[in-house]
Amino acid sequence: MTDLTTHKSSTRRLQIALMITCSFMLIQLAGAYYSNSLAVLADASHLFVHNSSLFIALIASALAVKIAHNYSDGFRKAELTGGLINGVLYLTIASFILFEGAERFLSHHHGDTHEVNTFIMSSIAGVGFLFHTAAAYVLYKGRNDSINVYAVFLHTFFDVMSTVITFISGVVIHYTQWTEIDIISSIFITLFVLFTGLKLIYNCIQGLRNADKRVPPIGKVAELLQTIDHIQNIHNLYLKQEHGKLIFGAHIVLKGHCTKEKHNEICRFQVEKMLKEKFDIKQSVLQIEADVCHQH
Repeated sequence: MTDLTTHKSSTRRLQIALMITCSFMLIQLAGAYYSNSLAVLADASHLFVHNSSLFIALIASALAVKIAHNYSDGFRKAELTGGLINGVLYLTIASFILFEGAERFLSHHHGDTHEVNTFIMSSIAGVGFLFHTAAAYVLYKGRNDSINVYAVFLHTFFDVMSTVITFISGVVIHYTQWTEIDIISSIFITLFVLFTGLKLIYNCIQGLRNADKRVPPIGKVAELLQTIDHIQNIHNLYLKQEHGKLIFGAHIVLKGHCTKEKHNEICRFQVEKMLKEKFDIKQSVLQIEADVCHQH
């Protein structure tokens, strides 16, 4: 699968997941209001930011291709920037839920109680489990193709966990009248959100810091390769970093006389040598093509 195909597949997965979660968001927001449950509110707020994250991820994926000279030039940075915004949004919503939870806990400590409609609370959680599981299934296979798909998959997985916690909390409140469990559940859910946001921000900052340090401008690589005698032109270039190693790929068209004299392997050797000596690129995927005007 090529990078561009992977990119399009990731975008489709994000679009499907966004449709699923947006459909449920309206139901959950209404449920949070009528159930008066902080745990459901935490879920609803989490889902709102989750949808914002999905939307930002889709924008980042679209901009990546628009702003780049080729697919990989700028794509990684666009994805990392989108992921960084997602992380900040999650920290914001976590702070809000923690503040609301502390306020309700203090009110309860002073004798004020809040009624929770446990039927609505548990019903919303049950429906949410189905919606989030469907979204997680869509994203699961593409989680290794894109940092944004991976981030959204993590968020969706935590959404599934939070619906289970909310459902159990509703059952406990119904049978014991222990309404404090609603506050405890919301804080527990928020800790998931906080952990995800901090981890995502850290990974994105590290990625952005390393992007400029280790990956040379692909235009410079192409310009230098173009000086090799055998090469007529180069297209479909990509340059990416995986596990600390640079990987370069390109389609290389030979000049007419080189096509006739079958200089394919000589050209490949010279390209690989230049990549290694000038840019420390030791892994490359090269497709040597004949000049169409001289292939017969």
